[in-house]
Amino acid sequence: MTLALPTTRDEDWRWSDLSALPALADAAANGGAVVPRWIGEGPRLLFVDGRYDEAASDPGPVTIGAIDAATDHPLGRLATGAGWTLSLDKDGFGGTIEIVHIAIGGANHVPARIMLAEDATASIVESYIGDGWANRLTRIDLARSARLMRAIRIDQASGFTSLRDEATLAGGASLVTTILGAGEGGTRIDAHIALDGSGAFAEHGGALLARDAQRHDAAIVVRHAAAEGTSRQLWRAVADDKATTSMAARVEVARDAQKTEGEQSLRGLMLKRTATVNLKPELEIFADDVKCAHGATVGELDKRALFYMESRGVTPDRAKALLTHAFIADALDRIGDAPAREAFLADADRWLEARA
Repeated sequence: MTLALPTTRDEDWRWSDLSALPALADAAANGGAVVPRWIGEGPRLLFVDGRYDEAASDPGPVTIGAIDAATDHPLGRLATGAGWTLSLDKDGFGGTIEIVHIAIGGANHVPARIMLAEDATASIVESYIGDGWANRLTRIDLARSARLMRAIRIDQASGFTSLRDEATLAGGASLVTTILGAGEGGTRIDAHIALDGSGAFAEHGGALLARDAQRHDAAIVVRHAAAEGTSRQLWRAVADDKATTSMAARVEVARDAQKTEGEQSLRGLMLKRTATVNLKPELEIFADDVKCAHGATVGELDKRALFYMESRGVTPDRAKALLTHAFIADALDRIGDAPAREAFLADADRWLEARA
């Protein structure tokens, strides 16, 4: 399979390492078995190597079938064919739907479509486990006052996970997405969120944890095209050993998008000075009545706080884990589904304890 992949000469991909993808695309599934880790008891879908496992699923309101989700994104356009669709009206299912993706080597590509009608509400929790290349394209259309909450857990033992979201929000609609990267594989997280209606709200962020020579890369664009919209991008990055975490977050405010409020908070933590954290906040504003701000900081753990905790009998490794947990907790605390929030925080704690 010949892949037309972007290179680091492209500004939007300057920190990405896609060198492993051609080999993963040509590799065969290894036939290994991975047990899904479910969080809740509601509707659930299981995809194994990109194929829907009907016997292990209870899809509820979700349908399975071919999806027309064309995109110009270089990785997202590979996700074609059969996928899943969630289409809800105002009185449709309003609970949490859980989706687990298991990769068993090689590459798998799955498209998805989420369409919420006026005043509809849904919550989706997705988990990525196993090894190989899991590539996803998700198209999201939210009608007036619709609300969608998404929590995404990337926990593959190896390989690569690439996610591309393309969302359009009508007036008063709300989209909140929180991502945890706590696996051992590489990632590329992409999103383009268009606030096309007045008073729309979008929040996109999470925590990316990397160790050894691992690389995480996130590139998020939020476009305000209508008045009185609000957006927040809150990301926390942790890099250990020789790992690299990179985050590029952009807010675009069109000329007619007056009274926009946009906030970016990008913070990186290096557990060793051999690690790398890249942060790139951007504001592109053409309206004149806006409140937009961004902040980006990279640092190390507070030595005074470490000394204080160690003087009270806390071991050095435990002290580092506790302070790092506090650093990322504000990003994960924003997950609205309580069982998912607890599971994500537990996964983050396991990652932190594993380095002790």
